[in-house]
Amino acid sequence: MVDQSIAGLVKAMANASEGDRSGRARIVILLLCFGLAAAMLLSLMSGASDASAVSVLKDWLLGAAPSDAALSARDSLIIYDIRLPRIILGMLVGAALAVSGAVMQGLFRNPLADPGLIGVSAGSSLGAVTIIVLGATVLAPVTTLLGTLALPLAAFFGGLASTLVLYQVATRRGQTSVATMLLAGIALAALAMALTGILIFMADDRQLRDLTFWSLGSLGGATWAKIGSVGPIIITALAAMPFLARGLNALALGEATAGHLGIPVQRLKYTAIIGVSAAVGAAVAVSGGIGFVGIVVPHLLRLVIGPDNRYLLPASALLGASLLLLADAVARTIVAPAELPIGIVTAIAGAPFFLWILLRKRGVVDL
Repeated sequence: MVDQSIAGLVKAMANASEGDRSGRARIVILLLCFGLAAAMLLSLMSGASDASAVSVLKDWLLGAAPSDAALSARDSLIIYDIRLPRIILGMLVGAALAVSGAVMQGLFRNPLADPGLIGVSAGSSLGAVTIIVLGATVLAPVTTLLGTLALPLAAFFGGLASTLVLYQVATRRGQTSVATMLLAGIALAALAMALTGILIFMADDRQLRDLTFWSLGSLGGATWAKIGSVGPIIITALAAMPFLARGLNALALGEATAGHLGIPVQRLKYTAIIGVSAAVGAAVAVSGGIGFVGIVVPHLLRLVIGPDNRYLLPASALLGASLLLLADAVARTIVAPAELPIGIVTAIAGAPFFLWILLRKRGVVDL
């Protein structure tokens, strides 16, 4: 009876406060769908090819004969073999980072939690770099057995190990200390970077060129093969995370209250940790270190649609995918014909926003 009364009270409070927020959230999600479509078109048209959106749509819809093709052979190669894989990979990576950030913030009940800030991305990078450097020697049997899955799986297990260690260090008697979490995350990231540095010292010239890919982040190596290797992992993780929304909402009231409401708290934590590790690990495996997406996107959306994870998680996926496509378009065009690493673009935009969040929480700014 007590549990039912608490559940009824929470439901009544949610319904009372939801009102315009739920309607606004649905409208925002619809607008984000249109925004993602626009970002895809912009990214498809940005670059050296002069193919127009009309010609691409004609080629898709009409399927003209080669003699009457809407796209030239050169434009067709650029669109279908270079830009489309890059767009799809950018969407997957952006959605994975943004949703993982929202889940981490809900799990730790703090808007400053982020896979990059607490060492998950560094652990994933360590796993991926280990395969790059040692995959042809010490770990040759593993890479031979797993093939193209070796890199994303190594990144996944690196991120999973980092997250599990972080959670064990920061949690005592069922309570998670945010200060301990952040400090432990910094320490784990430093340790992972130190081990990565040792591997870089062991790498040869070819491997060093490959490792440059990880330092600043890029979508430049996007191929259909890479999408095939990491796409199922990211899509499975993203599909599972919305089922955590109800539990994350209850967890915001405290672990004890969530348990009284019938939420299996420990199972929720482990599921969230595995989902975040899978999504971030696979994203890092193909894009390298891209920071601040996981902290900026959920925080922006909370200002607009509120903290309800039923709407926050899908909205984060849409906005994260859109913002990363826009950042990639900027990276490809701002210093053309060269290409700026996308991690630089997200850091330039995300770091000031992160500082604004800190100042706002301390009451220094009131915007």
